Amino acid sequence: MKCIIVMFDSLNRHMLPGYGGEWVHAPNFRRLAERTVRFDQAYVCSMPCMPARRELHTGRPNFLHRSWGPLEPFDDSMPEILKNAGIYTHLATDHQHYFEDGGATYHSRFSTWEFFRGQEGDPWRAGVKQPIMPELVARGVDKTERQDWINRSFVKSESDFPQAKTFAAGLEFIEQNHAEDRWFLQIETFDPHEPFFADDKYRDLYAKHHNQYRGKPFDWPPYRKVKETPEEVEHCRYEYASLLSMCDAYLGKVLRAMDRFDLWKDTMLIVCTDHGFMLGEHECWAKIWQPFYQEIAHVPLYIWDPRCGKKGESRMSLVQTIDFVPTILEFFGVPRTKDMLGKVLRNTIDQDSAVREAGLFGVHGGQVNVTDGHWVYMHAPANANSQPLFDYTLMATHMRSRFSPAELQKATLAPPFGFTKGCPTLKLPNHTGARGWEHPERFRTRLWNVENDPQQLHPIEDATAEKKMLEHLIRLMKECDAPAEQYERLGLE
Repeated sequence: MKCIIVMFDSLNRHMLPGYGGEWVHAPNFRRLAERTVRFDQAYVCSMPCMPARRELHTGRPNFLHRSWGPLEPFDDSMPEILKNAGIYTHLATDHQHYFEDGGATYHSRFSTWEFFRGQEGDPWRAGVKQPIMPELVARGVDKTERQDWINRSFVKSESDFPQAKTFAAGLEFIEQNHAEDRWFLQIETFDPHEPFFADDKYRDLYAKHHNQYRGKPFDWPPYRKVKETPEEVEHCRYEYASLLSMCDAYLGKVLRAMDRFDLWKDTMLIVCTDHGFMLGEHECWAKIWQPFYQEIAHVPLYIWDPRCGKKGESRMSLVQTIDFVPTILEFFGVPRTKDMLGKVLRNTIDQDSAVREAGLFGVHGGQVNVTDGHWVYMHAPANANSQPLFDYTLMATHMRSRFSPAELQKATLAPPFGFTKGCPTLKLPNHTGARGWEHPERFRTRLWNVENDPQQLHPIEDATAEKKMLEHLIRLMKECDAPAEQYERLGLE
């Protein structure tokens, strides 16, 4: 038995054929839907990049205890569990966050791994001299954007793109090992994450738009409210579509490898993402700073399980990112650990069997959200400072830095949680809720009927439905062993 995960970053459900994006050139995603089971009620759990990836190892929610950070010493790691069970695991990725202070310890859980440089602001190529770049947006260019333009200058052809190198490595692994048994391969690209930088070959698919557009270059939307003109917003969506079409082309290479080596008979295939992205909906760009609307939280998911052979069908059961871990372990016949809260999806893939009534999702310090697939309930912090809030960790790092001595001087030692295997943790104050750039709706409690109002245009007041969703939320927080102050922060008894 073998398993391949193809993971894209910021893959928008609503931009894909079959999910509503019929205008986007993505024939291989269409073919993927014909060869797999497509999930129509898949949701994120923890946001953004590294919290989501922690769940891809541990199979349990991250965001109630910890912000962005590495795997902890007490964490279970699915790739490592497989490796220790005699199953070869390999990672091919261009996701630079794995190699920052806040992303350490993930890649080294695999048997082997490959990393390809140059995405976004990856500090890859040196450039003392100011790089050549177009006049972008009024907000100016920060050091990450500056580095990105240096990196772009070294991309001379399609094969130079980090995504192309990542998929080439994954395909080489398949070529070399297709006849072997008991391996797990994760092909993970940072695309179509911003900036939406694609080879001209894929931009030409939307040549009519690009030839008519006369506005400023705009392929990197900021994390804020939309201030751009309708023409600029439309242009940015086309830039995203261009990069999505590039992702589609490389997905097609994996599907052709599955055909060539007849891997459909014994290889599980999962095609997924960590979250979506706002492209002007709700007058918002990007993610994290606004509520987790459907465009971010409701994600695409495709799974092929050779044991049941179901394909060309859709599933309505509610599933989440945390379910991948127990599903993959069960596929290989490896026991899950007691701390994993995800569900095995074998019967859901086969017969659309339900595995949960509701699922939590959110970001550390933001709203705690819960959905049952029909309703989405966003429960806001009780105060605009989102306090009290703490990080519980033995790996004291932020995204791109370590905790400072001043921060560590405020640390106390917290008793073990049920999943920390008897280890106490550092308890560090977290004041991210007071940054001041959040969307005002992040501090309001909202109830949405997403079955009738999928774009979330009309919040609803329904005391009965809210009571039911609040009960789900509290029950799931207890299952996660949420810290006591999370209830206080949310104004819950």
